[in-house]
Amino acid sequence: MGQEDGRDDERPVHRVTLAPFRLSRLPVTNADFAAFRPFEFTNAALPVTSVSWFQATEYCAWLSSQRGIRLRLPSEAEWEFAARGGLEQSRYPWGNSPPETRAGYAARWLRGPEPVGTAEPNAYGLFDLCENVHEWCSDWYGQDYYSESALENPQGPATGLRRASRGGAWRHHIKIARCAARSSLPPDFRYADYGFRVASDA
Repeated sequence: MGQEDGRDDERPVHRVTLAPFRLSRLPVTNADFAAFRPFEFTNAALPVTSVSWFQATEYCAWLSSQRGIRLRLPSEAEWEFAARGGLEQSRYPWGNSPPETRAGYAARWLRGPEPVGTAEPNAYGLFDLCENVHEWCSDWYGQDYYSESALENPQGPATGLRRASRGGAWRHHIKIARCAARSSLPPDFRYADYGFRVASDA
């Protein structure tokens, strides 16, 4: 995890071991979330946004009851592992070439997020990691957590004021984030570039 030439909260780079897990191929969409909590939207295929961390975890609990399996938000460690798609220490899900080199980059996200799954997936078959919207993670955020992180299945600090999130977002100047880039937000905040995807134990 981490990147040696990244921001302070991405260091030190450290190796962790994860138990097998599953991660949804796509972020939760407007249509998905409306089945849980009806609301008006213009495009069913857009990622749901303006959802707080609490609402995201409530959705996971509801979907768990619908599917009969325990579903949850991914940990930061799980999210970063998935984003790299097997390319250890790569900057982006596709490798190290900068975001601007991706096909159609300049024409994307001109007015907001885009429908999920419209860009190329990574090597694990996962779409939209590091782009489109920030994604909530289960962990509390800790600026210095990497210096004390557990080596197996790290879950973040025991307490905190902000919940961790990962990925890039359409509102940023550079629209695609590095795999190691970390961000955070108070769990009750709702932003137009924040969504989430669902994970489970394997």
